[in-house]
Amino acid sequence: MALIDIYDLELLENEAEQIVLTELERQLQYLPEYVCTCRECVLDITALALNSIKPLYRVHLMGKIFTQMAMDESAYAESVRKAVSEAIEKVHKNPFHPPQKEEVSTGHFKQKKMSKR
Repeated sequence: MALIDIYDLELLENEAEQIVLTELERQLQYLPEYVCTCRECVLDITALALNSIKPLYRVHLMGKIFTQMAMDESAYAESVRKAVSEAIEKVHKNPFHPPQKEEVSTGHFKQKKMSKR
């Protein structure tokens, strides 16, 4: 019998997911002119960022406290910030879907060009 059938593995959570989503939301506030925020792009950005940072799995509430301690470390926080920023840029340059005229007119894509850094 498989472990997944024996144990309640739904208690296992990667706290890095919430940390990345929080950072993505923060960064999108400063980049709304050109970044597509459709479901596919947000999921792609999140997945790319999560794949490039250290995961923070927890099972119990104590793990959440450990996660907060990890975020207080400037090195981990910086790795999350950088991973999200790079993922935004990568997905923006190579979105899963091509831009459509309807998307531009409905605000799916903003019309302003990306500013150079």
